[in-house]
Amino acid sequence: MLLNSAWSLGWRTLWRDLRAGELRLLIVAVTLAVAALTAVGFFADRLKGGLARDARQLIGGDAVVVSDQPTPQAFIERAKSLGLQSVTTLTFPSMGRAGEAQGGAGRLVALKVVEDGYPLRGGLQTTDRPEVAGSPTRDVPRPGEAWVDSGLLDALGLKMGDPLLLGDAQLRIVRIITVEPDRGSGFMSFAPRVMIHAADLAATRLVQPASRVGYRFAVAGEDRAVRRFADWADAEVKKAEVRGVRVESLEGGRPEMRQTLDRAEKFLNLVALLAALLSAVAVALAARGFAGRHLDDCAMLRVLGQSQRTIAWSYAFEFAIIGVFASLLGVAIGFAVHFVFVALLAGLVEASLPAASLWPLAFGLGMGLTLLFAFGLPPVLQLAQVPPLRVIRRDVGNLKPASLLVLGVGVAGFAALLLAASSDLKLGGIAVGGFAGAVLVFAGLSWVAVKLLRRLVNEATAPRWLVLATRQISARPVYAVVQTSALAVGLLALVLLVLLRTDLIASWRQATPPDAPNRFVINVMPEQGQAFVQALRGAGVQRMDWYPMFRGRLVAVNGRSVGPDDYVEDRAKRLVDREFNLSFAAEQPPHNQVVGGRWQPEEKGAVSVEEGIATTLGLKLGDTLRFDVGGMTNEAKVTSLRKVDWGSMRANFFVMYPVSELPDVPFTYMGAFRAPESKGFDNQLVRSFPNVTNVDMSATITQVQGVLDKVIRAVEFLFGFTLAAGLVVLFAAVAATREERAREFAIMRAMGARGALLRQVQRAELVGVGLLAGFLASMVASVVGWGLAKYAFDFTWTASPFVPLAGAAAGALLALAAGWWGLREVLSRPVVETLRKAAE
Repeated sequence: MLLNSAWSLGWRTLWRDLRAGELRLLIVAVTLAVAALTAVGFFADRLKGGLARDARQLIGGDAVVVSDQPTPQAFIERAKSLGLQSVTTLTFPSMGRAGEAQGGAGRLVALKVVEDGYPLRGGLQTTDRPEVAGSPTRDVPRPGEAWVDSGLLDALGLKMGDPLLLGDAQLRIVRIITVEPDRGSGFMSFAPRVMIHAADLAATRLVQPASRVGYRFAVAGEDRAVRRFADWADAEVKKAEVRGVRVESLEGGRPEMRQTLDRAEKFLNLVALLAALLSAVAVALAARGFAGRHLDDCAMLRVLGQSQRTIAWSYAFEFAIIGVFASLLGVAIGFAVHFVFVALLAGLVEASLPAASLWPLAFGLGMGLTLLFAFGLPPVLQLAQVPPLRVIRRDVGNLKPASLLVLGVGVAGFAALLLAASSDLKLGGIAVGGFAGAVLVFAGLSWVAVKLLRRLVNEATAPRWLVLATRQISARPVYAVVQTSALAVGLLALVLLVLLRTDLIASWRQATPPDAPNRFVINVMPEQGQAFVQALRGAGVQRMDWYPMFRGRLVAVNGRSVGPDDYVEDRAKRLVDREFNLSFAAEQPPHNQVVGGRWQPEEKGAVSVEEGIATTLGLKLGDTLRFDVGGMTNEAKVTSLRKVDWGSMRANFFVMYPVSELPDVPFTYMGAFRAPESKGFDNQLVRSFPNVTNVDMSATITQVQGVLDKVIRAVEFLFGFTLAAGLVVLFAAVAATREERAREFAIMRAMGARGALLRQVQRAELVGVGLLAGFLASMVASVVGWGLAKYAFDFTWTASPFVPLAGAAAGALLALAAGWWGLREVLSRPVVETLRKAAE
């Protein structure tokens, strides 16, 4: 009986409140929060599903053994004994050349040697005409044939059917590769691909004892057999006698893009988090205003005999229905928006992603209902406690602060959901904790500012409108604190996102500026160095990175021998198991930042280590490292740590000696520079220095910059959600005091105040509150932004000292705009209606 009565009453009040527009702000706030979170959720869910689906295609098999020597026979025999299919491929860099009849141009290529049966998973796509899209094929190049990337034809001035010279062999170009499932990533993936049959490898004479060749032994078969092989292979590669062998993990993504995409994903999560946090503030403000406007209605219901429990249940039903509706609407919008992400990031993710799971839908519903019940319902439930006496005495039954227990449980649940949504405890902790602390700071400073305001304004000399505005604010300090704090929270999110977005995009752009190096040269012999640099200067190259390079293996730390078995992390094992690229230079590289210790030019027995590898290998300042360099040992102490941006397209090294010379160390030079626009520059360089490897990075830089453009568009698109949520908070904060302002203005008008004066008072109050809120928000945003930049996004924070002034001005303008929209009808009400409302 109770539930039936409450259900019936809930439906009637819901219909009435909807027609009156009482629930509009609540619905908008919840919808925005759910839409932002589910848009990111649906996209991430589908992307994760696509990576899981395509993981085997990305590596060309169910499991792959990668080695820098021919695959050990034990692995091949083990795969055969388990009944697995297997295919071996070889990859290594080489110079591809056109015949003299075609101009004789040369270009570094990524040569791939395949055998029949390749690939075991996924599929090649090729075409025989550059202007025609590729089609799937199960074939591989036949002996005497070469399949190439289309870019190689343009680079060498070749066409289909022309010969391609590789070492001592001459092969005919018959197909263009459009899709290669296991191309992978890394430095050599930037060079044009050339694919040949294993039967032609010997004729090229490219593989010599010192050649750096990558061997990939891929297997495929039943899941159980594959798992047995992978488990056996994992155990085998851990043996001390097995060196340079690893089992490749099913890991999606592109390492050269990973930092950018990781930052973008974090920023998208942050935007969604802030949209939810702002929506929580908007819901709390709107719900309190809703409850305040329904006090008289509930008092009348009590007079008519409705029980407190019936009233409480009716509003719970009303909010549950609104919560489900707004959440479903938000989920629908989020589902539609995630298709925009797929379109904006086309080329970075497969368009044929699998269908999303039900998790984002359930999460969106849970977030919407939690948001409404945690922040919206507590003040509304107080309506059930309104005494019937309020019908004749308006001074009783006013709203009280929400129960700390109810509010605490709701806030804790909401914070837990936000942390789960962030997918990064550090990011979520800084965002949620920063906002919680900001609310306390805003409330405290606002209270102090309100108390000081009355003392600072001299009523004898100040303009009348300023005196009245000051009295308005100081007469109701609680409302002033709530309004200022709410405005400051909304502005905090907006300022924080604007600053982070600006610095984040700037850091991406700086990684590949328009004048970034687009050529890498390696293997320049010391006796060629001066002539090579002069050749570049003569061609118009003004700036370049130019460093000696040699290779060495880390064999001991602080006198103790180290090997792969001394480390647990796979990356650490691989680093210790191979040689490093080392260099020396008296002056610190200008594109490297020293983050620990000190770089002292010409300091003997010292090395500078990149901070990432130092963390991975557990190295610290003062450690003594011993390297094996071509059979000779060299010891040095770690005196500085450097921060290196590996995506900067600059010459970078794990370890550098801060000296201008290293006697008895054999080295070659490597350089990075921007090539002149003159035609034939690369061909002339190869002819003059045939032993030098020249890598054209132009296509890679264009690709990276294209990635940044797509990621930035996606970031800016979702950015609009939080801007909308911030404006909703501003509107809710101003509208929350609408009725109080109406009563105060009614009294002023009854005392003879003109409309023009009251408009001045209203504008002055809004501008003052906006200035204070904007200033406070900007100061806190600088602190929270620094924490996010340093600990979550890993880029340098460069907030301008003018940010607080700009934030204060923006706060005043936005508060004025929100006040005009939310309070415009207060001053336009007829005098009789205003006086009647004030007298009630």
